[in-house]
Formats: sequence, structure tokens, C-alpha cells
Amino acid sequence: MFKCLMPLLRVCIEIGVFRMNIANIVSATWYDLMENKADPRTKDWFLMSSPLPTVIICLTYVYIVKYLGPSLMNNRKPFELRKLIVFYNLLQVLLSAWLFWGLGMSGWFTNYSYRCQPVDKSYSPQALKMAYFSWWYYFSKFTEFFDTFFFVLRKRYDQVSTLHVIHHGIMPFSVWWGVAFMPGGHSTFFGLLNTFVHIIMYTYYMLAAMGPQVQKYLWWKKYLTMLQMVQFVGIFSHCFQLIFHNPCNFSYIFVWWIGGHGVLFLFLFSNFYKQAYKTSKKENTRKVLVDDNDNVIEWNKTFEKKKDSITQMNKALAKHL
Repeated sequence: MFKCLMPLLRVCIEIGVFRMNIANIVSATWYDLMENKADPRTKDWFLMSSPLPTVIICLTYVYIVKYLGPSLMNNRKPFELRKLIVFYNLLQVLLSAWLFWGLGMSGWFTNYSYRCQPVDKSYSPQALKMAYFSWWYYFSKFTEFFDTFFFVLRKRYDQVSTLHVIHHGIMPFSVWWGVAFMPGGHSTFFGLLNTFVHIIMYTYYMLAAMGPQVQKYLWWKKYLTMLQMVQFVGIFSHCFQLIFHNPCNFSYIFVWWIGGHGVLFLFLFSNFYKQAYKTSKKENTRKVLVDDNDNVIEWNKTFEKKKDSITQMNKALAKHL
């Protein structure tokens, strides 16, 4: 009986050894990646020693906004957060403007090449300044979580869409890799464009939260979405040009990583654009503007005009009859 079990035992041992070898290879590769390939200037900064804390924070965010938050708010009234939202959006405008200026003055407005820019991993003042603003850009992705938290506290679960959660939930993890390995150079163009768009976006949200007296002037929500889509086209175009000509030997891994994000978000935002703005002619008789802070303004002028004209026609017809 023991002889019959020997082949099976041998197979089990071989499988176990194979798994151990794979585990050792993965462990050695990971150690080499984090210890030898990561940028030594940023790896000791807050949250930068490993991607695990960022992954945990992102997953916690998704759990809170999709499950825990709605559950806790189930038997509660929506919070009135108008003043807090105005203040939060003002801070986001200021943070975005500061990051845009910092990324620009650290290279993009001075001596960076828009064609192909290598990463300067030296300890020069300019290189450290770019790494510093890259880290703050990464940190700003966490402050954007409050957009969703406010939606949940106000019980506006329709605003916690798949697009919204994916966009906010994936960004800190994505940017972490850039700060850990490439805190400068070609890839930081993503942050430059993104912070510029966020200046305009959070200005819109701030104005929208101020109430009906301001909301009537916010007709440009549609164009803000279009600007976001143009941003993603600019991001993946700027990255993918290096596939054809890469004179500065920038990492192809990051070319595909960042360019792929641009394509993904362009697809998601264009889907949102079609659903939000490509309405039928019948629906256009009642124009509704809804911003991301759930402030709604309705114009029924088209409908009222048609109603008045029909009433007048009926009166004229009644006279002849």
C-alpha cells in the first residue's frame, strides 16, 4: 500500500517545492523592486514605504461610500452641509492652484521638454522640488474622497456612481507608483493637466453650493465635462507619443500605465457625457441642470411658451366656431 502511495507523495512534494520556488522568486523580485528600483529620495516619506497602506485606504473608502455610509445613514435625515461644502471646495481650489504652480515652476514652465522628459533623480533643488510637489499631488487624491463622503451624508446616493467611485478610488493607488519610482519627468504632465482642470472644477462646485442666486449662472457644466475629456486625450497623447520615438529613454511601463489611465477615464467620462447631455428632443422641453453638489435648477420656459401658444390657438378657434 505504501508503495502505491509513493508516486502520489512524490507529486505532492514536487508541487510543494514548485510553489515554494515561485514564492521565493516573487518575494525576491518584490524586495529588489522596493529596495533597489524605488526612488531613494521619496521611499521614506509618509505612506511611501509600501503600496499596502494606500491600497487599504482606497478599499476602505469604497467600503464606506458603498456600504457602511449608506447603512449608517439609513434611519437618519440628510445633513445640511452647504457652508462646509463651500469651504471645502474653496480649499480644493487653492490646493489645486498651488499644485499647478508648483509642478509648472518645477519644470513644465521652465526647462522641461514636452516631447520627452527624463526623470532627474538627483538631489538638486529643482529635482527635489518636483518630487515634493509630486508627493503633494498624490496626497491631494485622498482629500478628494470628501466629495463622496458629502454625498453619502446628504443621502445623495445617485451621485455615488460607478464612474465617481472608480475615479476617486483608483487614483491614489495609481499616483503612488509614480511618486515611488518616477517623481518627476514626463509622467508629471498628468498632474499638471489634472490640477489645472481641478481649479475650474472645484470653482464650479463652490459656486454651485452657494445657492440658487448663483446657480442660474452655471450654464457651463456641460463644457466642464468636455474639458475633463480633453484633459484625458491630452494625457494619453502625451504619453503614447513615446511609443514611436523615445529619445530620453523614459520607462515604457509608465508610458502604458499613465496612457492606459487616460484611455480608461476618457471612456468612462464620455459614457457619462452621453447619458447626461445627449437627451431626446422631447426631454429638451424641460431643461434641467444638475451639478455634482446636487443643486438643481429647472427651466420650463420652452414648455410654458408652447402651452401659451396652444391656449391662444384654442381661443382663436373658439371664436370662429
